[in-house]
Amino acid sequence: MFDILIAGGWPMLPILLTSALALAIILERFWTLRRGAVLPPDLGVQVRVWARAAKLDPAHIDALAAGSPLGQLLAAAVRVRGRPRELIKERLEDTGRHVVHRMGRYLNTLGTIALIAPLLGLLGTVIGLIRMFLAVMVHGAGDPTKMAGGIGEALICTATGLVVAIPAYVFHRYFRSRIDGYAVSMEQEAARLLDELDAPGAPPATTPASAASSARAPAKSATRARVAPAPAER
Repeated sequence: MFDILIAGGWPMLPILLTSALALAIILERFWTLRRGAVLPPDLGVQVRVWARAAKLDPAHIDALAAGSPLGQLLAAAVRVRGRPRELIKERLEDTGRHVVHRMGRYLNTLGTIALIAPLLGLLGTVIGLIRMFLAVMVHGAGDPTKMAGGIGEALICTATGLVVAIPAYVFHRYFRSRIDGYAVSMEQEAARLLDELDAPGAPPATTPASAASSARAPAKSATRARVAPAPAER
């Protein structure tokens, strides 16, 4: 096998580099796009229960957003709970675009490899044919070994380029399809949470500023009660 790669000449070097990069991307995407890592089971149900019971404090929401792409999407809606439905929906759409873009990381590179690998193989083919014709010009057509070397280099480069390009293209389409399926599932979970937050009696959004102001309100009332002048005696 190693002798075959050597026989392909220097055009084999970029083809082998792209194949190593494609393999690294495929393995990384398989690990990152596991269903349990993107859509933890029963996470949507848990968040709806927490939202119904008003058990989502800022630290809890931050942990939810850091746990998974679905958690990041649901946390974006919970942060603005109590706001108008259109605002929550807009926040979900903005966050969803970022989440889907992050899940598709490196796939453009994988698609580029699937596109350029056959071109690199074609480049090796052209170089091999050029070497063959130069050998014919120098030594004539009577030495078949000179022609065989160029033809062999051309065929090896072409075959290797296709071997790299075909799996890269297949996995590129596979990961794109998987991300599209995840996006549909996350959209369904976000819609259920939106209905829960929009239901009557849903807990309002609490921010640190509002919590601090509500905590200062009783203190101000008590202060005013202490400094209020006593009614004049008649």
